[in-house]
Amino acid sequence: MLIAKQKKNENIAEYLLYMWQVEDIIRAHKLDIESIQENIIDKFEQPDDIKNEIRDWYEGLIEMMKLESKTESGHLQINQNIIIDLTDLHLRLLKSPKEPEYIASYYKTLPFIVELRSKSEDKSTPELETCFAALYGFLLLRLQQKEISGETQAAISQISSLLRMLSNRYHLDKEGKLEI
Repeated sequence: MLIAKQKKNENIAEYLLYMWQVEDIIRAHKLDIESIQENIIDKFEQPDDIKNEIRDWYEGLIEMMKLESKTESGHLQINQNIIIDLTDLHLRLLKSPKEPEYIASYYKTLPFIVELRSKSEDKSTPELETCFAALYGFLLLRLQQKEISGETQAAISQISSLLRMLSNRYHLDKEGKLEI
């Protein structure tokens, strides 16, 4: 909860990846709040009232996962809504003559997106969700200390660059400072 709040305010792309990780952590703990309490919440060096807030946050996410049938896989609607918002902004940026840098970054990223989508079982996955899935997969590979090819690293670097630009513009847009 503490990390999520910080990331949501600073970098929406990192926030979304963090929330996907939280979903997986909850699944790894079999949606058991006591297991999460013992293995995660109790490890925070925070006062009890903050730990109680964190527990409430996890309990809320667990309840949402159950209600939305996301206990085995998939992403919560609150996280899907961020993809929807980012996609809306992405499309507006691509149409804007004031965004040549973003448009150029997108077209540099597009071959990687096309390749990733061609390998995906679900060809209807939105472009940005494909980008986030690639980054998340990359992070999981790094956590597992698996070897990552140079081609994959180049793709991830370009995708990261695009999402960083999009995230920056997202925050400017939320602050009413983006002119497109």
